[in-house]
Amino acid sequence: MKISDFKGYFLAALAAAAYGTNPAFAVPLYEGGMNPVSVLLFRYLLGLPLLALIMLARGVSFRIAKEDVAPTAVLGILMAFSSLSLFESYNYMNSGIASTLLFVYPIMVAVLMICFYHEKFKVSTAVCLAVMSGGLLLLTKPQGDTRLSGFGCLLVMVSALTYALYIIFVNVSERIKLIPTTKLLFYVLAWGCGVYLVMILSGKSLTLPADKLGWLNLGALAIVPTVVSLACTTRAIQLIGSTPTAILGALEPVTAVLLSVVVLNQHISSREISGALFIVLATTIVVADKKVDKALLHVRKMFPRHKTGK
Repeated sequence: MKISDFKGYFLAALAAAAYGTNPAFAVPLYEGGMNPVSVLLFRYLLGLPLLALIMLARGVSFRIAKEDVAPTAVLGILMAFSSLSLFESYNYMNSGIASTLLFVYPIMVAVLMICFYHEKFKVSTAVCLAVMSGGLLLLTKPQGDTRLSGFGCLLVMVSALTYALYIIFVNVSERIKLIPTTKLLFYVLAWGCGVYLVMILSGKSLTLPADKLGWLNLGALAIVPTVVSLACTTRAIQLIGSTPTAILGALEPVTAVLLSVVVLNQHISSREISGALFIVLATTIVVADKKVDKALLHVRKMFPRHKTGK
């Protein structure tokens, strides 16, 4: 395996783990009286100074070419609506289930890349998506009398689709590939702030954290699932492509399960352990895709098709 590939897989997994912390920081803010638009506005605003400091330390210019304004605006708007629909879904369903359902986006990425960008269909990708889907079903199966909210699920699907489009656009846009990662994220967050400001100016109420702990949660949201996750995702896409990065993102539900056990002392069922193992298996297939493809092709050759006479 090339060093660049290994780095890409590692960054994709790290991005997934970081993004999996969203509910842990967002839900307490809702309980403190904040609404999703306000939470996301401060999340993006607090991320901008951090990115600016990193850019200054690396000597990255803030100037942006006219040709890059439209692509960064598209990415910023996609990310803003992806975040908003996911955070809104937390008001209608269990945040852990919502964050797990979000990870149908790797399937969306794979299908869209094959249909519209002529990406080669791999047998290992199909096997991986099937295994991953099984793991997600195990993780999202409601317990007891719990029912999934239809509107909540719709919001998650919107979030998944917009995030899938974000990943694909980063992968296929030649202009985007020329922009340094930190500069790209700076303008993505800036455009996202613009979206939320327009919503607030249009009548959505602006709410503030109730205490110091609330501000700490906002700061953590700005750093971990925003700057760290998006930076790792963007770089991983550049190194290994959109489909492997998206599929490795399915490690996020595993992170959510582990956090619920270690941090929140919640019970973990054998079904959830099985679901997590399915997803780990799926990500392993992605990393070893060439060897898996070769093995599957060898198995297929063992059962040749018999030609039928006319």
